[in-house]
Amino acid sequence: MSIVLVLKLNPFELLVLKTKDQRPKTKDQRPKTKDQRPKHKALHRLMRIIPISLPTPFYIGPVNVYLIAEEPLTLIDTGPKTKEAIDALRAGLRAAGFLVSDLRRIVLTHAHEDHCGLAHSLRDEAKNAEVLVHEWETGHRHSRLEYGEHRSLLVRAGVPDKEISAMRRMYEGMRRYADSFADHEYGPLWDDAELEFESGALRIVHTPGHTPGSCSFVREADRTVIAGDCVLKRITPNPVLSPDPIDPAKRFPSLAEYLVSLARLRTFAPTLVYGGHGDPVRDYEELFNRYFRAIRERQELVLRLVGNGATAWDVGQSMFPGTDDVHRFLAVSEAAAHLDLAHSEGKLALELSGQKEIYKSLGSTT
Repeated sequence: MSIVLVLKLNPFELLVLKTKDQRPKTKDQRPKTKDQRPKHKALHRLMRIIPISLPTPFYIGPVNVYLIAEEPLTLIDTGPKTKEAIDALRAGLRAAGFLVSDLRRIVLTHAHEDHCGLAHSLRDEAKNAEVLVHEWETGHRHSRLEYGEHRSLLVRAGVPDKEISAMRRMYEGMRRYADSFADHEYGPLWDDAELEFESGALRIVHTPGHTPGSCSFVREADRTVIAGDCVLKRITPNPVLSPDPIDPAKRFPSLAEYLVSLARLRTFAPTLVYGGHGDPVRDYEELFNRYFRAIRERQELVLRLVGNGATAWDVGQSMFPGTDDVHRFLAVSEAAAHLDLAHSEGKLALELSGQKEIYKSLGSTT
């Protein structure tokens, strides 16, 4: 099934975005748990959504997690596996009148350490609370940048070998902030299914872009959205370099998918959007247009930087000179995402030089 969204965007010409089911549904892929059956008729009384801010050791600063104070008691995201985060979480739960042992369900917007790090220990303390995450997420199971396909993507992006080794060491150090899950220890989130509660439901909306399996949750009765890192008030989320979940030999088209995700959330006409970091968004239309302006401006910069030939690494270093640590990986992620989008729209040529992908302005190709 496919849906075509035609959007009139102020800073752009008419933009046509095509969204489609990413994977064919089979009987084995349909929602199976009672809390995800897409048949619930929401009750129109207020759902208690309680934001709890937790400290992180990361440059992004505090992370927001959300307690749904309804039966079954549910926590959306968990914070990193640090003493400071678990202490702050316990305090937030106590303030709401609950303990970790009261949790019955842990839902992850995505599997980055600041959002999923405490999931395993919380599940155990809560006596096997159900843990749910989209099947396209892999960070909850394995360390990022650990496998051959990740290295292959970095090589194709033009990242020097010594930089790849440094990135690997950096992410290996981050493993202490999250425990991994075996495949049997979590349940899947299904796009367009519902998480049922005593007072109504949250619709699961697959919003890939920041990561392939990122999900948002929509309370349709009052158009409230819990969006994880898909929507952040002060910054645009990074389209993190990832293997394609269907074909890991390919790079996931993160920015193109992210644009579709933003457009899909727009169809719900959100009145309030809770993000993974910072303050909530109360004017989604303004943010939507601001994001698209920022992306267009970044696209124009990337096209200028490519010139007669450049890799994603080259473009990333030009856009963000002097970066270090995780920011070097985020820089090449940002560059690769914009180059992929520009190439898919016919604005750039792509050639292979050995294992590296070289992007060129159309007028400079031979």
